[in-house]
Amino acid sequence: MSSKKVPFYQKRHKHFDQSYRNIQTRYLVQEYSARRAAARQAYSTQSVANIGRTTCRLCARKLHHTTSEEESHETQIARHQEQKSQHWSERRRIRFVTDLASLEEEMRSARLLAREQLDKIAIQRMVEERMALERYVVEDSISRAPEILVRLRSHTVWEKMAVRLYFTVQGFPTPIVQWYKNDELITPASEPGKYRIESQYGVHVLEINRAQHEDTATYSAVATNVHGQASTNAAVIVRRFRGEEEPLPAGILSSHLPLPLDICFTHFDVHFLEKFGVTFGVEGETLTLRCRILVTPELTRLHPRAEWYRDDVLIKDSKWTKVFFGEGQAALSFTHLNKDDEGLYTIRIASKGGVSEYSAFLFVRDADVLVMGAPGAPMDVKCHDANRDYVIVTWKPPNTTHEAPVIGYFVDRCEVGTENWVQCNDAPVKICKYPVTGLFEGRSYVFRVRAVNQAGISRPSRISEAVAALDPIDLERLQTIHLDGGKQIVIYQDDLEGEVKIPGPPTNVYVSETSKTYVVLSWDPPVPRGKEPLSYFIEKSIVGSGTWQRVNDKVAVRSPRYAVFDLAEGKTYVFRVLSANKYGISDPSEITPPVQAQEAVVVPSAPGRIVATRNTRTSVIVQWDKPKHEEDLFGYYIDYSVAGSNHWEPCNHKPVKYNRFTVHGLTTGEKYVFRVKAANAVGMSENSQESEPITVQAALTCPSYPYGITLLNCDGHSMIIGWKLPRFSGGSNILGYYLDKREVHHHNWHEVNSSLVKERIYTVEDLTENAYYEFKIAAANIAGIGQASEPSDHFKCEAWTMPEPGPPYDLTFCEVRNTSLVLLWKAPIYIGNSPVRGYYVDYKEEEGEEWLTFNDKPTPHRYEKITELHEGKTYVFRVRPMNDAGIGRPSDVSEAVLVQAKPDTKEITSGVDEEGNIYLAFDCKEISDASQFAWSKFYEEIADTDKFKIETVGDHSKLYFKNPSKEDLGTYAVAVSDTDGVSSSFIMDEEELERLMALSHEIKNPTIPLKSELAYEVLDRGQVRFWIQAESLSSDASYRFVINDAEVKDSDTHKLKCDHSTGTIEMLMDRFTIENEGTYTVQIQDGNAKNQSSLVLIGDAFKAVLDEAEFQRREFLRKQGPHFLEYLFWKISEDCEVLLLCKVANTKKETFFKWFRDGAGIDIEPPDLQKELCCLTIPRLSKKEQGEYKATISDDRGQDISALDVSGKVYEDMILGLSRVSGKSASDLKIHCTPEGIRLQCFMKYYTEEMKASWYQKESKISSSEKMRIGGSDEMAWMQICEPTEKDKGKYTFELFDGKEAHKRTIDLSGQAFDDAYAEFQRLKAAAFAEKNRGKVLGGLPDVVTIMEGKTLNLTCTVFGNPDPEVVWFKNDKELELNEHYVVKLEQGKYANLVIKGVASEDSGKYSINVKNKYGGEMVDVTVSVYKHGEEVPDIKPGAGGKVRSIPPEATH
Repeated sequence: MSSKKVPFYQKRHKHFDQSYRNIQTRYLVQEYSARRAAARQAYSTQSVANIGRTTCRLCARKLHHTTSEEESHETQIARHQEQKSQHWSERRRIRFVTDLASLEEEMRSARLLAREQLDKIAIQRMVEERMALERYVVEDSISRAPEILVRLRSHTVWEKMAVRLYFTVQGFPTPIVQWYKNDELITPASEPGKYRIESQYGVHVLEINRAQHEDTATYSAVATNVHGQASTNAAVIVRRFRGEEEPLPAGILSSHLPLPLDICFTHFDVHFLEKFGVTFGVEGETLTLRCRILVTPELTRLHPRAEWYRDDVLIKDSKWTKVFFGEGQAALSFTHLNKDDEGLYTIRIASKGGVSEYSAFLFVRDADVLVMGAPGAPMDVKCHDANRDYVIVTWKPPNTTHEAPVIGYFVDRCEVGTENWVQCNDAPVKICKYPVTGLFEGRSYVFRVRAVNQAGISRPSRISEAVAALDPIDLERLQTIHLDGGKQIVIYQDDLEGEVKIPGPPTNVYVSETSKTYVVLSWDPPVPRGKEPLSYFIEKSIVGSGTWQRVNDKVAVRSPRYAVFDLAEGKTYVFRVLSANKYGISDPSEITPPVQAQEAVVVPSAPGRIVATRNTRTSVIVQWDKPKHEEDLFGYYIDYSVAGSNHWEPCNHKPVKYNRFTVHGLTTGEKYVFRVKAANAVGMSENSQESEPITVQAALTCPSYPYGITLLNCDGHSMIIGWKLPRFSGGSNILGYYLDKREVHHHNWHEVNSSLVKERIYTVEDLTENAYYEFKIAAANIAGIGQASEPSDHFKCEAWTMPEPGPPYDLTFCEVRNTSLVLLWKAPIYIGNSPVRGYYVDYKEEEGEEWLTFNDKPTPHRYEKITELHEGKTYVFRVRPMNDAGIGRPSDVSEAVLVQAKPDTKEITSGVDEEGNIYLAFDCKEISDASQFAWSKFYEEIADTDKFKIETVGDHSKLYFKNPSKEDLGTYAVAVSDTDGVSSSFIMDEEELERLMALSHEIKNPTIPLKSELAYEVLDRGQVRFWIQAESLSSDASYRFVINDAEVKDSDTHKLKCDHSTGTIEMLMDRFTIENEGTYTVQIQDGNAKNQSSLVLIGDAFKAVLDEAEFQRREFLRKQGPHFLEYLFWKISEDCEVLLLCKVANTKKETFFKWFRDGAGIDIEPPDLQKELCCLTIPRLSKKEQGEYKATISDDRGQDISALDVSGKVYEDMILGLSRVSGKSASDLKIHCTPEGIRLQCFMKYYTEEMKASWYQKESKISSSEKMRIGGSDEMAWMQICEPTEKDKGKYTFELFDGKEAHKRTIDLSGQAFDDAYAEFQRLKAAAFAEKNRGKVLGGLPDVVTIMEGKTLNLTCTVFGNPDPEVVWFKNDKELELNEHYVVKLEQGKYANLVIKGVASEDSGKYSINVKNKYGGEMVDVTVSVYKHGEEVPDIKPGAGGKVRSIPPEATH
């Protein structure tokens, strides 16, 4: 098992065992060690006495051979006698016991030695701990302030020369050194490539590269540690060649420098594991800049100091930024990005070990505007000169690249603690400064600014820091008196003033600031001022007017400063101030000198010459000359545009102060131009002239070091060494390599080659056999010699004689995609006893231990595409060669490869150019001057110039096939050198090659492309038009029409025409007859291009054209009189009526129209023919409406007839049409209960049983039966469930199919719905049963009876009921008392009789029969009128009697 890998940061540090730091533990360890030493000594003495110095069997054998001859002889004699006296088995037992005892003794000795080693280790740890403690004590004793041993020396140099300033400093802890130029801190990040700072062994160096005249200054170095500070300075004068001597700039010998921040004086080693790069953000986003850091040693309570800087200004925790340091990372978080946050961010970690820092730029672009075309938000809002009455707000203008220029700004204020923003200015202020008045004394405010242009108003800026409306002079008038006991008395100076009634006038009145719209006045309070609070009044006067105007009549000013607005531009004013208290107003102050309201600062001039230079693959350094007047500049804005596009985008969104800027985020290989404009408080300058176009590529530098040095062969006196290309060529072709060698135990390196080696394989001669060597290699290009590689592994100069092959070498990768890559290698130099027959490719994850073999069988190629890898994983690879003797040495393990396709990965494309040449093309935007496109077939370089041609122009390369054939099938690849592995491959299979060759043939042998082949159309008069259309035809194009191999010329019967603009060629035949059957051909020629098209009209095809032509001719004749424009057709209205429609044309007043059905005329009102539409309505379609319907139209010009047979398929389609309208109008299914069961009903506009209606229970279709009855009426479809049971529960669907769509209505008859319906059904069923079986009078009783006195009245009726009803007779609603006069009978249970014998007048009245049983009954009334003999028969109205009244079942109880 391999030993555990030690991290690199543990190799250089001692880690102490914490258990030995306790004094008591240390004493116990010492006592234990002493006892163990005594025990070992006693045991050693005893062992010598018993068995000599033997400690193991091996040692015993050695001691046995060193004894004297005498003892050996005696031992042999004794052993021989013993062997004779003992049996063989006994001897074996004794030998076994002896060996066992020796083994036990050996194990005991081993334990003692192990314990002794452990004790030594423990003591060693104690000693190291003691030494570490003493070292810290010594360090404390030698701590001292920095002392400069060698000071800086002044230099005078010519322009464009390099200057190196040296000085030496000592001190403990190691001082931190910072460099200054004219008191300004020098940061290499501000001007990349300009400065280089080095520090080694107390010697500190500042290198100024390509010095300019502007670099003439005093340069100072400040060394600081916890004990103090030391500094040294020197002057650097840069002279211009052939120019006059330049004077030294002012302040060249300044010595005032700021002290750096406190640092942690414990030694830490800091390594940046992961760094944040150039970052791009948007206003309003949250963002975190993060570095993963390794700090050693890792102490719980002590950490190095970590600080973040933006443009060299320390960043602290605030509302907008949060700083975090710990858990192995340093982070700076932005809660809400603004353009104020844009800048160069630096993380600095300081400790005794020095300062470790890293910097990168953060770009913040504007958020999306609220109004299209509005400008971006202003930035850097700050407050100045705050007092009781006003505060001056300043800001920086936004960059307007493609927006309209800013015409002004609105300033808003908000009182702290509220969210009520108030706009301070009514009209936009044009400069980036505004005095805000109207503040309340003692309150705090925040401010924001919005920019305005023609399109609208921008988003507001970030709010300013809070500022209080207080006069800072008030604090100066406070006096503090210190008393015993730490007490203090605070006295306001006004309390010490004398008694002053009316104050004196203010003094020293002057104008401190001017603008086009306002001036700011300042003055000193009167002396003495008195105890009473003072206020001030300001007056202004136009010079020469002789009148004064009070500026602040309504509001008195309490601070000795005031901004005066409403000044006329171009006028000259003077001012004076009056002071006032409660006693009165003073005399006016002295008048100020005349002042005119005008800007003190003007718009800056445009920056000068702008130069762009290469930097990296995605960035460019832009430099420019400062404008002539650069006073009060906020900075510069830089814009970029793709060359030729004239579309400008901003590079920075916050002004930069330097005249040098690195533009990031550009596209590699793209050409850009740049421009710069300056900004100050007044506005923007004009744009500078555009720079020269520059292609984004890495700057030219020395190449990086080669790597992967490997031994390829050795014969005992020389070695063949191979290596890999440097990862970075420096932007130029590598010219060659230099090799150095040394023996392993030697310190000096020796040059191997004095001249450059072109190839990456070299034979090193004159080596010592069996000696160990190591090598290092450096690459060179036109920029110089790069850094040498790390020393190689130790290679033994020993001749290779093994039969297996040596290692393959130069493993490279291409076509890295998400799950695959292609591995390439070179054949072994040493092949063994037989040629190499193949290779095995092994791979594993970078942190894995087990190698996996990709190919089961050896591949004969020197490449392999490895697939089925995991995206995002990192793998390493090796290759093992094989010959007849076996598998040889594996190659060196490759570098780790991340299996993940790069964004915007491009692939090879195939095509054919305008000349018909087949090519493969590849584009690469990431190329540099040293990049080359390497084309290969089966990953072997293409060198056959007879078959291929390679053309490369800029970032575009093509591989042309000169004579394409099947021999060109295969895999083609291209790799671009000096890029980040840009490569691709293309499989030219047979199908693709055939496609390209066909396309090539078409281009080399052109044909006229046709939009349409030869076709025909029959015109409305029976004419036949033959036509063809080409994509395009020139004016020189010619054509021929050929019919049955005979060319047709233009004539009256065959009219030929060609429209060159549309490419249309046509032939018009006026009369198409039986003689025109045959083949029609058109031949076209336009320059070298040709084409033709044919149309065969024979047999049925010709007959169809002929019939169509005859029909169109007849139609033309028909339409000369009244005719049907549209023949009869039908339509379904929304009311489910069938409409028979037709359209007529060419009618007049005398035209007659008539409808017929089955030959019989239909008498309806004649239609209005002027409306052209005639209609016959069938209200409710049924089978009886079937028949043949005709419409006729006629006049003196002729007659036309249209017929429609409403039967068969037409009738069925009408029913489907009715189904469509009814289906859309169908209501939801409703539940209706009857005595027979539950009925589901669907109402619609029209329903007939001929419609395709279906009922479903769940998914099963229901057929009409005794159980399930299906029916409907004109406006309703229903299904009745007779005698429903639990099985009838479920989902029911009514479906009405209209031929295309099924209209469905669904109801869920289960749960409560079923229970309620079932209960209602039971109720109705019971009610129907009761109604059927209740007592009732079936007939026989008249409504009215008139009878003469003395006669006998017999009222007879039939009654019914089950069970038999009870019959009771009433007279005038009272039960009739039976006697001889009133006789009641009930015969056979159904015939009821009432006999009144000898009727008299008293018998007149209302008689009622009550028939009832347990289900109820009814009462029927009969009116009886008795008249006397000789009287007229009374006229009794029938309605007065015969009334039937029901009796409910409850009444039966």
